[in-house]
Amino acid sequence: MCGIVGAVAQRNIVSVLLEGLRRLEYRGYDSCGVAVLGEEGPRRARSVARVTDLDEQVRESHLDGITGIAHTRWATHGAPVTDNAHPIFSKDELALVHNGIIENYESLREMLRDKGYTFVSQTDTEVIAHLVHSLYNGDLFATVREAIGQLHGAYAIAVLHKNQPHTVVGARQGSPLVVGIGNGENFLASDALALAGSTERFIFLEEGDVCELSLDGVKISDRDGYDAQREVRQVAAYGGAVELGPYRHFMQKEIFEQPRAITDTIPQADSFDPSIFGDDAQTVFGEIDNLLILACGTSSYAALTAKYWLESIAKIPTQVEIASEYRYRESVPNPKSLVVVVSQSGETADTLAALKHAQSLGHKHTLAVCNVGTSAMVRQTELSFLTHAGREIGVASTKAFTTQLVALFVLAATLAKLRGHLSAGQEADYVKQLRHLPAALNSVLALEPQIIAWSEEFSRKEHALFLGRGLHYPIALEGALKLKEISYIQAEAYPAGELKHGPLALVTEAMPVVTVAPNDALLEKLKSNIQEVRARGGQLYVFADADTKIVNDEGLHVIRMPEHYGLLSPILHVVPLQLLAYHTACARGTDVDKPRNLAKSVTVE
Repeated sequence: MCGIVGAVAQRNIVSVLLEGLRRLEYRGYDSCGVAVLGEEGPRRARSVARVTDLDEQVRESHLDGITGIAHTRWATHGAPVTDNAHPIFSKDELALVHNGIIENYESLREMLRDKGYTFVSQTDTEVIAHLVHSLYNGDLFATVREAIGQLHGAYAIAVLHKNQPHTVVGARQGSPLVVGIGNGENFLASDALALAGSTERFIFLEEGDVCELSLDGVKISDRDGYDAQREVRQVAAYGGAVELGPYRHFMQKEIFEQPRAITDTIPQADSFDPSIFGDDAQTVFGEIDNLLILACGTSSYAALTAKYWLESIAKIPTQVEIASEYRYRESVPNPKSLVVVVSQSGETADTLAALKHAQSLGHKHTLAVCNVGTSAMVRQTELSFLTHAGREIGVASTKAFTTQLVALFVLAATLAKLRGHLSAGQEADYVKQLRHLPAALNSVLALEPQIIAWSEEFSRKEHALFLGRGLHYPIALEGALKLKEISYIQAEAYPAGELKHGPLALVTEAMPVVTVAPNDALLEKLKSNIQEVRARGGQLYVFADADTKIVNDEGLHVIRMPEHYGLLSPILHVVPLQLLAYHTACARGTDVDKPRNLAKSVTVE
């Protein structure tokens, strides 16, 4: 969601800026732009299409320069039109790009109008540009530091001014920003990936930091205005093109990459050792008596699944909170809680804010489950477990979700062992099952032709109901989310036992009902729920384990899963739901990898 790239060099850096934007396209955006400094001031090109269109504009206008900034925008304030696209100018002297949301922009806008500034966009970003311009005193670094003192909200910004032709100033609060260190040139970006190929040396700015990039080096001050020395890290961010190969979309490719991603995520040890979560994990795990898991979207469904594992295997009370809601209610902190944050990017704004809120309440023990080792979330937690899903391009998460499930199962098993609830035999069985998961997933992926046949029927529907029980209820939630995200079919999920408490009123021949049916302790209860749907004329689509004895019949369509996988069954059962959503979206002709209104990395609240 939104991407920033900036550079100061002794060469034309437009190609660097555009390549950086291309590498950030996966995050989601609806407009883009680039600005460079020329002798008369900043010049820019903006587009409400893709970066390829922006590239054509740049070539046609012969835009070049040695100092510049660029941006991909996901609309928050104002529609995705050219006037709202970044970079935003002030008096044709200053250019600025911005990720985040400024909460007090309305009062600042009125103040700036009184000073004679005219607003041509509907963005909160224009307020920052005019504010910095109004305060400019010949020192852009000092001016930006003064300006951010008046901003309330979250932001990462990059600014340039015509009076300082070899300078880019950046600042961050609640939104990521990294500095790239080059040889006689320096860079700024919202993601190290954007600068792959230009540098492998990065500074990850901290909350409240302001930085100045010049040809000679980088200057940084902290939130209190004092000079700050930040660690320079060597990060080999892979920047090569990600190829589709034989796949139609990245989402399909990533679904089929799950066996490899899970293989890479499973610890190589033959036992569940706390050290895989960090050097201090054994001590920390010995001090906790409950877990609080904070997450958003798909990650929250991984957390809900983990709650079942943690309470049934480790016998430890577990609470799951939607991160975007957690910090806005009164809660009772427990210093013996382990706060677990789950995020693919590690930059999810709501989850980061919830983490900071938990820490402010006195929660000292924290753990991140994340796919990006250099992310803010990993840097701000005491412990971490890195999933190894690899780069995920499709906005609708697939392999990131299943690798999160693996990580959370490993956490549950590790805590169970430390708490004396896991025998040596059970530990060996769990390790064996984890290592067999990739082969079991390949068997599930072989069901794709049968799922394609179902998708043709689903593509003509506008509503769907997903049902699951117990451990598989969160998987029904994830299946419904995937269908609505990419096919735009309204889909809801319920615990199957809740049918008669309301959702059954929706069931007709026009409402397909998707059911996850593993052969577990709740199977007979689920069969009763299936009969409730059939009695109302509903059309059932059931993913059933081989030994459930659920068979095809009138109004009952069954795809047989290869094997029952016990507590790890959710990891297998979610994959056909991913494939159903994917092929239904293909049949409806939607933009599968970039669904409307959504972004990959949600870095604003």
